[in-house]
Amino acid sequence: MMTTIRKAEKRDLNKILELNEESVHFLSPLNMEKLEHLVSQSEVLEVVEVDGEVEAFILTIIEGKDYDSVNYLWFAERYERFLYIDRVVVSVKMHGKGLGGMLYKSIFEYAKQKKIPFVTAEIDINPPNPGSLRFHEKNGFSEVGKQTVADGKKIVSLQAVAMA
Repeated sequence: MMTTIRKAEKRDLNKILELNEESVHFLSPLNMEKLEHLVSQSEVLEVVEVDGEVEAFILTIIEGKDYDSVNYLWFAERYERFLYIDRVVVSVKMHGKGLGGMLYKSIFEYAKQKKIPFVTAEIDINPPNPGSLRFHEKNGFSEVGKQTVADGKKIVSLQAVAMA
């Protein structure tokens, strides 16, 4: 299994949409227009290729961007500098193979290099996403708040990890 991580390119956008759709029950839906706006706001957008196929991606946004996500705005009100993980997606067939860990390691290195003090994310707790909670805990995240989103349909755990 040949695995490489690289900066996403325009040619990857259709595959990113496909991966997002595969896990859309844990994410917000995307179309090409929304994705292109996210890409224009993103600080880091990376993909993992396995044997030449994009199987995972991560999209992050730094503070001060024009992004109306209620979770991003929650962090923006409380943190002066942060790198927000808007979404990290691994294809269902590649779950448990370390691709998410590769992406987080890369993001943590980036944050340290740029002296960004916090990496932030949110995880669904209702409906529950126990795999994501375990993954984030293993990567040093801890809960800094909770909020109800999606017109009361979801509760998320707002989490951060300090880079110091």
